[in-house]
Amino acid sequence: MHPVSLESFTKKYKALLEERLRDAVGSLETPENLAKAMLYSLEAGGKRIRPLLVFAVIDAFGKDPIHGLEAAAAIEMVHTYSLIHDDLPSMDDDDLRRGKPTNHKVFGEATAILAGDALLTLSFSMLADMPEEAALATVKFSLIKGLSAAAGAAGMVGGQIADMEGEHKQLTLEQLEYIHLHKTGKLLEYSIIAGAEIAGANEAQKKMLTKFAYHLGLAFQIRDDILDLEGTEEMIGKPIGSDAMNEKSTYPTLLGLEGAKKALQDHLIRAKDTLNSIGLQVDVLSQITDLIGLRNY
Repeated sequence: MHPVSLESFTKKYKALLEERLRDAVGSLETPENLAKAMLYSLEAGGKRIRPLLVFAVIDAFGKDPIHGLEAAAAIEMVHTYSLIHDDLPSMDDDDLRRGKPTNHKVFGEATAILAGDALLTLSFSMLADMPEEAALATVKFSLIKGLSAAAGAAGMVGGQIADMEGEHKQLTLEQLEYIHLHKTGKLLEYSIIAGAEIAGANEAQKKMLTKFAYHLGLAFQIRDDILDLEGTEEMIGKPIGSDAMNEKSTYPTLLGLEGAKKALQDHLIRAKDTLNSIGLQVDVLSQITDLIGLRNY
């Protein structure tokens, strides 16, 4: 089998994802301004790493990635809702996201909050409406329960509040890891395990993929922390130096910049070693791992 190009894989499945996101919001019976606000942030671009992980894991099992389309869309909706809310004045108070004015700057705070709420709740409907050829009822139940856990108080939301409470404090490495494993890592892990469940993975395979997700999630956040120091606003689509401005503990502040870069490489190596030990067709997943570690946005 010839190696799959990440560029061609991404082009194909991102196009399908974008169409599904537009259709899902466009089919809603909802006030026009709310739909516009939802689509504004959904269509702002971005890496689409989480949906790509769903597709890539299914592909690794030799199954058709299209079966993960609704799950991928649901995850992107949850991710987008979290960004809309993160940018609000009561939270990170950001004016730019992906190089564009943030949602509340365009539509106002109230509409931005409601657009985020609408995307979150729509995500569960996407999973419930997965066609039977993509997921049986037992799998859909597991996917809905898993997304609730990954996005909620024991996952992303819990990590978000720990992040806010950690501002203006000197955190330990353990405390910082908790924040990032929950705020960022839980949804990344869910993306990987959702793909595995749709593909019919066994428990041993899911355990190994969870280990892969652990290292990938930390690598993702360490790279973010490095970019906040070394990137530019043009590269990453939002102001740089916000971590320092908010007096947040980061991997570079705790380990030094070179120490953070070493930790990044360590997690990338462990992630790829774990992948290669599972015995699947992991070419695309391996390329996504490299993308996360080397990205400039």
